[in-house]
Amino acid sequence: MARQMQRTLGKGASIEGTSLHTGKPVKLTIYPAEVNTGFRFRRVDLPGSPMMQACVSKVETVERATTLSEGAMKIHTVEHILSALTGMGVDNAIIEMDASEPPIGDGSAAPYVALIKKAGIVDQDALMLPWIVREPLKVELENGSTIIVMPAKEFRLSVTCVGPDGRVTQYFDSVITPENYEKELADSRTFCFYEDVQPLLDKGLIQGGTLDNAIVIKGDQYICAGGLRHHNECARHKAMDMLGDLILNGRRIIGQVIAIMPGHSVNAKMSQLLKKTYDDIQANRPKVPIIPIGDGALNTQEVLKLLPHRYPFLLVDRILGFEGENRCIGQKNVTMNEQFFQGHFPGHPVMPGVLQIEAMAQVASILVLRIPAHQGKLGYFMSCDKVKWRRPVVPGDVLIIEAELTKVRGTIGMATGRCTVNGEVTCEAELKFIVHEP
Repeated sequence: MARQMQRTLGKGASIEGTSLHTGKPVKLTIYPAEVNTGFRFRRVDLPGSPMMQACVSKVETVERATTLSEGAMKIHTVEHILSALTGMGVDNAIIEMDASEPPIGDGSAAPYVALIKKAGIVDQDALMLPWIVREPLKVELENGSTIIVMPAKEFRLSVTCVGPDGRVTQYFDSVITPENYEKELADSRTFCFYEDVQPLLDKGLIQGGTLDNAIVIKGDQYICAGGLRHHNECARHKAMDMLGDLILNGRRIIGQVIAIMPGHSVNAKMSQLLKKTYDDIQANRPKVPIIPIGDGALNTQEVLKLLPHRYPFLLVDRILGFEGENRCIGQKNVTMNEQFFQGHFPGHPVMPGVLQIEAMAQVASILVLRIPAHQGKLGYFMSCDKVKWRRPVVPGDVLIIEAELTKVRGTIGMATGRCTVNGEVTCEAELKFIVHEP
């Protein structure tokens, strides 16, 4: 899986319309947000324009829609806008509204996809690190609604939709990418059964519902404007809703979501389980040691505590010292016992040049982690430029590895590095890396 940067919106963009359940007019505007913000709602119609994180811990009700609540602030029917942002690859955004519920549009996420494309999507200076699910997770309700999340190499939704008495039995399955989301899920509309319309109205719901923004199923008939957009539009809409509900766990996942008769209630239960499971894993994960501030050397055992690498990929034996805040010098003793000599010119052993670059990156990561804001994190090598190899490194050489920070912006760092043996340069390069929570 290729590494991907977090993404936000290029600019603000607005949409106006009528809410589905409250039936009130509303203006919704999406804005860019800083890295690691996630999705936050802001109510500009309330005193102080309060803001609330889109999180499963804020879920209040799940009847016909997902409602978030914090204090006096409520946001109804959050699933469509959250689904669109997530499906289109946005990680951080502020969602501002002047009422309690987003506009329903045509009952699908397509208007929000258009809004996101109008705002534009831009990369940010931090990695997007999804949670790769390693063990199956399952939630099942008494009515038979079931969601299972299985390990997989990609994010896939597999949804079976079943209505009362077996009506509207439909199936949808797809890997979810921004391209697939826009093509296969975004335009699927909300639906209800004819016999449920009056009871919902009696509860004060679907006040803004019309045949222009919903599908009404009467017997075997699908009553809606323009006819069905897909033969399995109901199953697609369930998948679209589920994506918006599941992101409330706070993190994208890599895994296959298998859902039978999904709805907002079982979606919320799975989102809660995802969050709890991830939080438990993090709570039991070994902490990255704090690097001491100062100019002192670090011995081999201290290096082992700081870098996640191990033999044969740990290429720094010790840190000889720090020069100020921006320069670090490490050491690697090259011996005939190095594993790479078994296959790299075995008749004329030479240390691979790319491993010298990796050694520079490891020293540079130690250097950048001395910055207080980055302590306790890990450094990830991103790229190298202007690489030059000057002479071979052979068994018996003592490789001195130098790294100097040239620029740090947020979590992105730039450094120059070089390796020497007996004062003679063997390799030099410009490095780019990123620091992130482990």
